[in-house]
Amino acid sequence: MSSRALLEIAANSLDSALAAEAGGADRIELCSGLELGGLTPSAGLIEQVREHVRIPVYVLIRPRAGDCVYTDAEFDAMRRDVARCVALGCEGVVIGALTPHGALDTANLRGLIGAASGRGVTLHRAFDLCMDPPSAMEDAIALGCERVLTSGGAPSALAGAATIRRLVEQAGDRIRIMPGAGIDARNIAAIREQTGAREFHASAKRQLASRQTSSRGEALGMSNGEWRSDAEQVRALAAVLSSRPHS
Repeated sequence: MSSRALLEIAANSLDSALAAEAGGADRIELCSGLELGGLTPSAGLIEQVREHVRIPVYVLIRPRAGDCVYTDAEFDAMRRDVARCVALGCEGVVIGALTPHGALDTANLRGLIGAASGRGVTLHRAFDLCMDPPSAMEDAIALGCERVLTSGGAPSALAGAATIRRLVEQAGDRIRIMPGAGIDARNIAAIREQTGAREFHASAKRQLASRQTSSRGEALGMSNGEWRSDAEQVRALAAVLSSRPHS
């Protein structure tokens, strides 16, 4: 396994993806609805990003906000979305699904992985909702997932660092454990040191002022500004990861 730490940025638009690339990200998780925890982006956005971005693109496949227990119709939509990502040349997909009892839905995940036709697969933070994370990780390995995105079952990766460390040790070289949630340039060094992880996930986003010069959005409880990945924040994260960790 490479000794170099990798940085993945959650990007919700072409501008965000370009900012992530300009800032030195190694990979993009393309999504929409960051404020909802991330949802499947449109086919048009996926195609745009593939045309303009050179670093690997993994697409989040999540049909709605809320829990990760899905209906047959939702799994059908997810399989179609995965197949579209393959057709558009994406390097991988980011998936997750649970049974009502809080285990990975391995049967349906196997179907999604089959639709990925050999592309890379990240298990998203549905993992953090599993009742038995060590067992869930063994299931993810058996499914052939490349990595697990996790906060260690805590509100942030820093708070869950001890659990992430145990998962990293359990995983060995069989699967990559990628901390995510609340990671920024101020804490990523501590998270790297405390977890021993080699890949990290962040959004590095900031809210832009609305382009509409006169808006009633705030009075109506509607957001006026767009959230976008910020190249300077990405650059700061990448700079920390490029430095040698404390021994």
